[in-house]
Amino acid sequence: MTQFSDKIKTLKPSTIREILKVTADPTVISFAAGNPAPECFPTQQMEEISKKIFSRMPGAAFQYGISEGYAPLRESVKARMKRYGIGKDFDDCMIVSGGQQGIELSAKVLLNEGDCVICEQPSFIGALNAFRSFNINLVGAPLEQDGVDINALENIIKSNKNVKLLYLIPTFQNPTGRTMSLEKRKAVLELADKYDLIILEDDPYFELRYSGEFVPSIKSMDKNGRVIYCGSFSKIIAPGIRVGYVCCREDIFSKIVVAKQVSDVHTNMFYMIMVNEYLTNYDIDGDIAKTCVIYKEKRDAMAAAIDKFADGKLSYNLPEGGLFLWCELPEGYNGFELCKLAGAKKVAAVPGSSFGVDESQVSPALRLNFSLPSIELINKGIELLSGVVKDFVK
Repeated sequence: MTQFSDKIKTLKPSTIREILKVTADPTVISFAAGNPAPECFPTQQMEEISKKIFSRMPGAAFQYGISEGYAPLRESVKARMKRYGIGKDFDDCMIVSGGQQGIELSAKVLLNEGDCVICEQPSFIGALNAFRSFNINLVGAPLEQDGVDINALENIIKSNKNVKLLYLIPTFQNPTGRTMSLEKRKAVLELADKYDLIILEDDPYFELRYSGEFVPSIKSMDKNGRVIYCGSFSKIIAPGIRVGYVCCREDIFSKIVVAKQVSDVHTNMFYMIMVNEYLTNYDIDGDIAKTCVIYKEKRDAMAAAIDKFADGKLSYNLPEGGLFLWCELPEGYNGFELCKLAGAKKVAAVPGSSFGVDESQVSPALRLNFSLPSIELINKGIELLSGVVKDFVK
């Protein structure tokens, strides 16, 4: 019998990745994925850029590159992030294979077995599994409507040994869609300074805002290099290209580079060049604005369908952006059981327990994605799901 390593033998498959296997059935209406809408992919621009790459720069696109990433793209990302106040003199920027790799590499260079990572409760399952793979103590801090509970967070910091990292998704949080207030962002940074901690700020959704006011990132207020900032082009260009970026102070940056060298050498050269061409020669901001119009319409359609069909048995908070609606059953009901019943009716959703530090803990919640399905499928799927909810909640 194969003896697996201690770091991998207790890991479970991502619930979302497993659900996506079910959604390969074309008759299933999926609210489970975190996928952007294909109609928002800049396919015409990508076609034009691809022809240019093949005709003018195949040597650069198909050779090895440096682990830090394609230099022109690094400069383009730095310039784009400067617009949002991100990047100080002590920072550098590298290109990684999607935001997920940025999270995993950050954990790899900072964490030892037995260290403690504090995250929001609930939080992104991909990050939770990355942390679990390093045999650390993972502790969840309760999430309020305006972000993490600051008092609870400080108590957790004080009551746990070897706290090394705070993992946060402040803007349109996955899975809840909530946005941390400016006051709380400042308070979190103050706690990091007080207790000598690193913050890993995961921010892949911030440009997908449909209402409300822009809130500065924690990284933009970082004066001491305490924040590692992970961004991604997955949600604003396309996820399959696997291009993300990490901005952090230079000593951490240099170690992440070494960690990447033993992981995948460098991010895909063709797509790094493609992204840079798109950023420098096309109107990405205009394309994002068009995407936001589409997603707002879908968000509102999903909320309206829940209001119409669920008879008040499925509550939600309307997010100001992002891709998800976080819904809750009445207290005492199990979102996991509901999702199983919904699956039998050909509707896929992700149970809230999948996003918990303790996956065995019962949650009355489920996460619904509104960006991928059409409005027709949103209405049909929510009507089916609501029928299951009304039978389940009695």
